[in-house]
Amino acid sequence: MISLKPICLKSFTIWHIDKTEFMASLEQFRKLFNPLPGNHYLYVTTEADDIAFLFDEMMQGVGGKFNLAIYSKSSLYAEKLSSANIQYIQDFKEPFRALPRDHDIVVIKDILHAHQNQKMILKLAYTTLANTANIIIMEKKGVMDIEALKAMLEEHEFRAPNEIDIIEGYDLVMAKKMHMWGNGL
Repeated sequence: MISLKPICLKSFTIWHIDKTEFMASLEQFRKLFNPLPGNHYLYVTTEADDIAFLFDEMMQGVGGKFNLAIYSKSSLYAEKLSSANIQYIQDFKEPFRALPRDHDIVVIKDILHAHQNQKMILKLAYTTLANTANIIIMEKKGVMDIEALKAMLEEHEFRAPNEIDIIEGYDLVMAKKMHMWGNGL
């Protein structure tokens, strides 16, 4: 687990994450994925962060496609992603854009709780996922009601929702879109 260490300055305290511990946590997160040649990953978030760079690297390694949807007007680091297709969404009322059955993984980080239409986000994720593909929802610890989220995922035809404690400071719920269940896509 990552430990936060306080660094006291004159007027405030900042928290420093040990880079070695963070990289170990990110490596554990990486093990959730098995990228195959031609895979397409979609990451929906508020900023191009270490996870975005991880997915960019993973998709380059297998000749896959990495799509990044950022809920912001701009991003300081997104332009440094060498192969990502980036779309910017202006506010939390709007949907992200994605083609039907085009993605093997959809990761939604720090978006679901803030979006005004959570059901639309889950419906879009379901539509863009290939059959038997996974959705991962990440929010800062304590932001989401995990049991309610699992029930909402089931309502939207995602199966086997599970909570995974893998990244310090984040709750992570993963579920699967099953072939020929529910919505028929």
